[in-house]
Order: sequence, then structure tokens, then C-alpha cells
Amino acid sequence: MSGESQTTIGRSDLPGILSAPSGATGLVIFAHGSGSSRFSPRNRHAADLFNRAGLATLLFDLLTEEEAEDRANVFDIELLGARVAEAIDWAADDPRVRGLPIGLFGASTGAAAAIVAAAARQKMVAAVVSRGGRPDLAGAALRTLKAPILLIVGGEDLEVLALNQAAMAKMGCETAIEIVPGAVHLFEEPGTLDQALNAARRWFERRLRPGPHHLEKRQ
Repeated sequence: MSGESQTTIGRSDLPGILSAPSGATGLVIFAHGSGSSRFSPRNRHAADLFNRAGLATLLFDLLTEEEAEDRANVFDIELLGARVAEAIDWAADDPRVRGLPIGLFGASTGAAAAIVAAAARQKMVAAVVSRGGRPDLAGAALRTLKAPILLIVGGEDLEVLALNQAAMAKMGCETAIEIVPGAVHLFEEPGTLDQALNAARRWFERRLRPGPHHLEKRQ
């Protein structure tokens, strides 16, 4: 990926991979789900697609190696949301991406973490996308989220689809849902992952546009 470099995020020095193409118009911060990491082939594929569209990306581990050994931490949405918020703060200060409008791309439990972080950093997040996510786990943040959010769900992932629709009904921000026909939770069916990622790309391209309101520092 163009302009790729290793970095560390937040107080716990969480390892990350930043890819910042020349002339990037925005930054997408990934919030992965349980059992995933910055090295996930699916996340790397998504980042490459976004990079080719002119968006910078940050893949980072939300937990330290020691924290990841405790399975309960994988479902600690408050902790994961705080880590995503630390990544947002990092992006506001890092000279490689400072000033770029920020989008959050969450999957599974990471989608709830992204919503919690976006609600906590309302002036710093321009858009959110959930792919096969569990936004219902974001709790009160669903009602306070201001950033426009796209929920992408597999058409055959019926339980998660119902949870997404219920979460969507609680939100007061701009919302949209993209149902990928024939796809289950992980979008493993031929062509379904790229269909989901292209929907996410379009959402970010329309909303991650440089402007003074994206230069806000921490709230």
C-alpha cells in the first residue's frame, strides 16, 4: 500500500499500520472485531481499496497482547471505544494525517466501539460505517451519535440484520442501511465483500471532505 508506515497509538503504544497516499482526502480508522488484528487479510484488502480511492487508512490493534488474552476484553465496548477515541486523538496530532477529515470503519464488536468513539469525539468524526457490525452494543451512544452512519449487513445474516434495524431506529443522526444479497456475516460469498467495501468507499468519499470543521481538537 502506498505510503505505508508502522506507528503506535495511544497510552498503551498499540501497534498500527498507517497508509497515507499522496493527496489523501480523508483518513479511515479501522475498528476490527473479535479475533482480528491489523494483519487481517480482509482488513488489509479493505485498506488497499480505500487507499486506491485516495483515502488514508489506519489499521491498529485495539488491545495489547496481554489484554487480548482475556476474552472478556474483546467484548468490553467501553474499553474498545476508548481505544478508538485515542486513535482519533492521535490522528489529530500526527503530521502525516493531521487536518484530514476522519471516518471510522467498524466490524462486528468494533462497530459498536466506533459508534462510542464517534459519539465521544463528535466534532472530530465526519462519517461512520459498520460492516456486519453490532451497533446495538453501543448503548446510549446510539442516541448521541451525530456523524452520518452506514450500516452494511449481509442479506442472509438475519439475526444481525434485525439487530442493526433495531439500532438504526434509536439513532437521531443521518442513517442508511445497505443489505448485500446472499451474504452471511463475514461476506465470504464470491463478490459480496467487495460489494460491501465499495458501498463503504462511496459513503466515505462523499463525506470525508477537507474543511475547517474537521480541524477541531479533542473535546
